Amino acid sequence: MQLDEVIIEIEKIAPPATASSWDNSGMQVAANRKTIDVLAVCLDPTPASILEALNLNAQCILCHHPLALKPALPCRLDAYHEVLRLLFAADVPLYAAHTSLDANPAGPAGWLAKELKLANLAVLAPAPCLPENSNQPMGAGLAGDLPAPMNVRDITRLLSRHIDLSTATICGYAPDSIRRIAYCTGSGSSLLAEAMATGAKLFITGDVKYHTALSTEICLLDVGHHSLEEEMMRRMSRMLSECLEGLTVCFVPSESPLRPLPLISKEVSNDQCHLL
Repeated sequence: MQLDEVIIEIEKIAPPATASSWDNSGMQVAANRKTIDVLAVCLDPTPASILEALNLNAQCILCHHPLALKPALPCRLDAYHEVLRLLFAADVPLYAAHTSLDANPAGPAGWLAKELKLANLAVLAPAPCLPENSNQPMGAGLAGDLPAPMNVRDITRLLSRHIDLSTATICGYAPDSIRRIAYCTGSGSSLLAEAMATGAKLFITGDVKYHTALSTEICLLDVGHHSLEEEMMRRMSRMLSECLEGLTVCFVPSESPLRPLPLISKEVSNDQCHLL
C-alpha cells in the first residue's frame, strides 16, 4: 500500500485541523520508503517501542505522542538520538496523531464513552478549527450521562476491565449516586472547570496536580497519563486494520513508567529503601 494512502486514512480519524496550536502532530521522521506492508501502532515513540515495531517488520510507525514538540538537534546520545538512529537505519517513517486524535470523539478517543454507554455527550474543550465538511462537535474531553446512577466503586470496577488502576488516586467528594461523568485522556486536569460546567460529578483523567486536587469541587479520579491513551491506541490499531485492507497493522503495547511502590517491611531500614 502507498504510504500516502495510509496517511490519508489516519488523518480521516485524526484530522490535522483539530490539533492544538502548541502540538506537533503529523510526520515526525520522513523516509524514502513509499510503499508499506506492515504498520505498527504505539503510544510513545520510545527506543523500546520503535525497536519492537521494527522487529515486527514495520515499515511505518504511528505513535500518539510526538517525538518532540519543538525541533531539536540530535546533539546528545539520548533516547531521541536512538530513535532517530533506528528509524534512519531502517528507512521507516514515523507519524504522530496526538491532539488531532484526542479531538475526535467519534474515533478511538471516545472509547470510554462507548464502554460506559454515555448519552447526551458534550465536548469539554471544542477544537478551534474543524476539518472541511465536519458535521459533529470535535475537541478534547467528553462528558455524558450513565444509563443509570452509579457510585464510584462500581464505576472503577467497570474501568478495571479495560485499564490498569494500580496507580490510580482519587480526591474530592464522591457522592453515592453519580449520573453524569466527564473524562479526558492523558493530562486533562486543566479541563476540570469545563467538566464541572457540564454538570459532571466525576472527572476521570491523568496527571492531577496537588493544588487541583486540594480545591476540586467534584470527585476527581486520576488514572494516570498512560492507561486511557494506551487503550485508545490499541483501539486505533484495530480501527486502522479494518479500514486498511491488505495492510498488516500491529499494536506495540507498553507499560506506564509509573508503578506502585512495593510494600516495605518494617524491618527494612531507610538505607535499604534505595534498593527498591
